[in-house]
Amino acid sequence: MKVLLSIKPEYANKIFDGSKKFEFRRSVFKNSNVNKIVVYASAPISRVIGEFDIEEVIYNDLEILWKETRKFSGITKEFYDSYFVGKDHGFAIKVKSTKRYKKDLDIRERFGIAPPQSFAYIR
Repeated sequence: MKVLLSIKPEYANKIFDGSKKFEFRRSVFKNSNVNKIVVYASAPISRVIGEFDIEEVIYNDLEILWKETRKFSGITKEFYDSYFVGKDHGFAIKVKSTKRYKKDLDIRERFGIAPPQSFAYIR
């Protein structure tokens, strides 16, 4: 099963160049059958640019999560802390393998939906 995630272009590009192996989230999908993420790069790109397979979804205390993921986080500790402000725990979606599309896709034409605030299940 696939989930469409909105990701800022800076971080989406880092996923596809291999320098970011973890996508951090305050909450994630509940369906345990999700094994692939389709990436919507938010403004100014505003297109679906590729997909990646999920190796695992890690849920942990924020300090432990950072220690486990910091080498390939693709973000600074300051950004991490500000993203998770007010939370005690967080999620890191570990990237297994990536596929960057040859041609970026229009989300409405391809999936018939508006860009999700966080995520959307897709077929």
